Amino acid sequence: MSDSNISSSSSSSSSDSASIATVDQNVRRNGRMIDDGDTFSPKVRRWRDVFWLAIFMLHLIALGFVLVLLGLNRFKKSDRLNIDRYTNRVWEHNNGLTENYWPNYAVAGGVGAALGWIWLFLLGSHSNLMMKVSVHILTTYLAVISVLCFWCKQFFWGVAFATGAALQFLYVISVVDRLPFTMLVLQKAVKMVWSLPEVMRVAYAFMAVMLLWMGIWSFGAAGVVASSRGDLGRWWLLVVLSVSLFWTGAVLCNTVHVIVSGLVFLVLIHGGRNASPMPPNPLMKSLRYAVTTSFGSICYGSLFTAAIRTLRWKIRGFRSKIGNNECLFCCVDFLFQLVETLVRFFNKYAYVQIAVYGKGFNRAARDAWELFQSTGVEALVAYDCSGAVLLMGTVLGGLITGTCAGVWTWMTWSDRVIMVGSTAMLMGMVLVGLAMVVVESAVTSIYICYAEDPLLIQKWDPQFFNQMSEKLHRRLQHRSALAREILTQPA
Repeated sequence: MSDSNISSSSSSSSSDSASIATVDQNVRRNGRMIDDGDTFSPKVRRWRDVFWLAIFMLHLIALGFVLVLLGLNRFKKSDRLNIDRYTNRVWEHNNGLTENYWPNYAVAGGVGAALGWIWLFLLGSHSNLMMKVSVHILTTYLAVISVLCFWCKQFFWGVAFATGAALQFLYVISVVDRLPFTMLVLQKAVKMVWSLPEVMRVAYAFMAVMLLWMGIWSFGAAGVVASSRGDLGRWWLLVVLSVSLFWTGAVLCNTVHVIVSGLVFLVLIHGGRNASPMPPNPLMKSLRYAVTTSFGSICYGSLFTAAIRTLRWKIRGFRSKIGNNECLFCCVDFLFQLVETLVRFFNKYAYVQIAVYGKGFNRAARDAWELFQSTGVEALVAYDCSGAVLLMGTVLGGLITGTCAGVWTWMTWSDRVIMVGSTAMLMGMVLVGLAMVVVESAVTSIYICYAEDPLLIQKWDPQFFNQMSEKLHRRLQHRSALAREILTQPA
């Protein structure tokens, strides 16, 4: 029995060493894709996920029409289009007008855009400080908002924000040991983005496009808030409009993701922005593919990716801190395995494959995940929580935006504070998220390049390459130690 334990232990150690030793072989095998001339080649580009492209465009057209109707019905005249006759049995004789609430949403759009622009402006000099602020201030801000909600006798929202503060605090505690490496990766991503000024222009342009759509969206939302429907009817309409805004914002964010990922990938594989092998007008080619042949894949992936990623971060954090509660561990482990299966088909690294090779979303997600698992880089990706840190900054920006709009609404229409504040918060999250996504795109491209061929990262930043390789080695050793511990435990 002891001999078998020794042999299993030695085999685990040897498998750990073998997994590290085979990284170069695997990535070189996968790296052949880079040299085949397929990158940004027009002959290999086909329209992907066209069904979801059609669904998204039809949704935009139909929703735009509905938003204009809802806004006009209460614009300068109560029930201008006589829509209130279709109201359900719950009826309120409300004399509110669209213009009563539309300026509040204008404030939300202005604050959200300003926060996004400020974040991009300070990207190069104070990004590390801003990310630390996002991590440590978010819990406090959620707690303060919960107190304000209780003070305003909004007990449901007070409990919701207090729960959010508690979950955020527990998550930060669970990943505090990962933050130094996460900040290192984010710093290098910022370094890459800061060397590409055209990336900033893309983010600004898409924020302007989003602001135009938010002008129409907030016009309809203001009409809903001013309508004669009961609170339940207004809330249901606002939820539907919010889901639509979330999808539209995610599509625009992921379009920027694809554009920036394609450009960063090209810079890394060619050894620099001004290298002679760089194709002409790489940004315009990446932009053209993102808004044409790959746009359907972006629309499809934007439906599910963000929710699955967030759920995965939370479950990973709780799973590592459960302790010896076997019943709770089994439940969380089941959810973890389910989410891990979904991640194989919906992950943010798919967008790099979409940008570079023009694949459909599901195939791109599978290929990216199999690449990480075959090279062992998945252990490094799972350890890094840069996406979660950027999401914290996005949520903080949304909360600040919602607070500004909510405070103004409270001063004039105190019974509509939660409706306006919550929807304004979503507007702020979308706008700040458009600024954050440029860094996230650089992070994903760095990991894909490291998995494809580590020498690309070594050529770009040798010190960073050594740090990544050392961390990967430690993570693989840690996983092997856990596997040995499970195998040697008595039945």
